[in-house]
Amino acid sequence: MNDAIIAAAGAGRMGRGLSIVFAYAGHPVQLIDLKQREDPADYLNAAKGEVLSTLEMLVACGMLHKADIDRIAGRIDYIGAEHATDALRQSDVIFEAAPETVEAKQTALQFISEACRSDVTIASTTSTFLSDKLQAMVTGPERLLNAHWLNPAFLVPLVEVSPAEKTDPDVTARLVALLEGVGKTPVVCKASPGFIVPRLQALCLNEAARMCEEGVASPEDIDKATKYGFGFRFAILGMLEFIDWGGGDILHYASRNMVEATGEDRFSAPRIVTDNMEAGRIGLRTGAGFLNYEGMDIPAYQQTRLRAFVEMLKHMELLQPPR
Repeated sequence: MNDAIIAAAGAGRMGRGLSIVFAYAGHPVQLIDLKQREDPADYLNAAKGEVLSTLEMLVACGMLHKADIDRIAGRIDYIGAEHATDALRQSDVIFEAAPETVEAKQTALQFISEACRSDVTIASTTSTFLSDKLQAMVTGPERLLNAHWLNPAFLVPLVEVSPAEKTDPDVTARLVALLEGVGKTPVVCKASPGFIVPRLQALCLNEAARMCEEGVASPEDIDKATKYGFGFRFAILGMLEFIDWGGGDILHYASRNMVEATGEDRFSAPRIVTDNMEAGRIGLRTGAGFLNYEGMDIPAYQQTRLRAFVEMLKHMELLQPPR
């Protein structure tokens, strides 16, 4: 699929990041500025300069060699608004990356859907609006869905794919395949506020700020705890996998104790935790929890995860030799 022409419609930070993602993976890319400007060449030159400086940074990080820069950068065409219609008509997949306002999204998506071919997938990159709302802004709503990238898009593997009610399932499947083909890890979620990661992230970030406000620990120690305890474990185990690993009963009782100790209902466990306990779905100990472990070699699975923890310690240069 490397011959598929990718359009990033919107030449700001997100559009530039996506251009790097797809050009790095071998795709021809059209970075399209949708805004009419007095001097479009200046803006596009600035976009090109940022792309090149990012590629230089990736060389410094060891992700590519200096000799790769010209080849990768040469796959990106920088298109001004006056040529946007022609560029969109040539594109096979279009990522809308307009500013996060209703007016900007409405204008961009209407223009894109009218300019491009009817068989083209339109993926918004919005972090604010649900795909159900965006479908009303396009002709052919069955071809629109959301692809929520996490910055920096050229480094973070995850992309949250959020189809809307009218999205053709084949459109979703094709976008997932495209993302996997460029080395990303897509997950599919319903059109829900906050998707997956931002919803989890908002709770964690606010709680960290709250602990700082309450004087629970210094900002430096809260960040240490995040990196070397919280983040360390969740780089290996997914959150629901983590519940199953220790047991849903532990979360149930720990949540109840936190509510009693703080008087704050925000620490309450959701109903599904209690339902799982009552049904005997506690986790690894019972062969099922949020995930199903039936027929799995549990000791081998645990060994694999523990080995990954050891490798993470080595990567972080924290593994101490025995004495």
